[in-house]
Amino acid sequence: MHRITLIGASFAALTAVQRIRALAPATEITLIAPRPEFLFYPSLIWIPSGLRRGEDLRIDLRAFLLRQGVRFHQASVTGLTEGGRRVLTDAGSVDNDGLIVAAGGRFLKRLPGIEHALIPCASIEAAEAIRDRLQALSSGVIALGFAGNPHEPTAVRGGPMFEFLFGIDALLRQQGRRDRFKLVFFSPAEQPGQRMGAPAVAKLLKRMAERGVETRLGRKMVRFEADKVVTEGGEFAADLILFMPGLTGPAWLEQTELPRSPGGMIQADAQCRVPGWERVYVAGDAGSFPGPDWMPKQAHMADLQARAAAANLLAELAGKTPTATFKTKLICIVDMLERGMLVWRTPERLITLPPTRFGHLAKRFYEWWYLRQYR
Repeated sequence: MHRITLIGASFAALTAVQRIRALAPATEITLIAPRPEFLFYPSLIWIPSGLRRGEDLRIDLRAFLLRQGVRFHQASVTGLTEGGRRVLTDAGSVDNDGLIVAAGGRFLKRLPGIEHALIPCASIEAAEAIRDRLQALSSGVIALGFAGNPHEPTAVRGGPMFEFLFGIDALLRQQGRRDRFKLVFFSPAEQPGQRMGAPAVAKLLKRMAERGVETRLGRKMVRFEADKVVTEGGEFAADLILFMPGLTGPAWLEQTELPRSPGGMIQADAQCRVPGWERVYVAGDAGSFPGPDWMPKQAHMADLQARAAAANLLAELAGKTPTATFKTKLICIVDMLERGMLVWRTPERLITLPPTRFGHLAKRFYEWWYLRQYR
């Protein structure tokens, strides 16, 4: 019986579990993560408005893991040895015949003064802190922005910042106090959100103008202070700063010899294999994959990579040549609390639909549909 180890309790890790179990029912699977829980990050955008609570998005995985026959090793990974055949953790080592790293990415926190900003997608606690700060403010300036990893074009998560922006705008309007606040959207990119394509960027910037959102674009950021954002193009006051940094790989990678991209992600080929490492694969935000520079770091993409990684690892264990690949696909609904804008991008086509009530409801339905498998 082959032993497969998965690192992480992310979208990619859980999809890989299901794929392995479906293709090879007798395989022994071990999942390593700090806690047996799954956080549904896409819905963090609804915590400030009260549409969701933290406990709605924290899913206990113990029942799921039991149904799937998965051994859970509760620990934090500290390194790899034996060419990936042994995973080192702070609760002992785990040996395997095949490994899939689905540990997720890590936010780059190098900007001076970043402690003065809240990173919305860092955790449920961060989203709850945004909710509480908004409730405490009677007026002021709310600054929202994002940046990328200069050495990894795909390692950026800007979409949620548009959602937090428009969600906060809608919330303040519902509360009848939007006129007491200035919303400022900032980014070092002149056209933020290019991953979604030019039509989406144009629609988002147009909506910002219509909603009275001030923009500070195309200027490199210098630092944050307790009450201001400083860029190379000037500074502006802010009573609340929400900022999404670029992504890099997990910190424990520095204790391994895994090949890394210039941006600090695990290098992978089109089959999600780690070059030079036998039966070691990567899926999701921890990896750097070949493809267009608009390849997203999002749940759907992680799921596609996980399915390919699982199939290829099983093929390799069976002595076959791994051939499965994944299609680059960006599917997102930019939610605005009351409406949602659909963006669908593949190498062949780009579809952008204007914000509608249906788009918002579709995003809520997707949350229910996705989470039902783990509850």
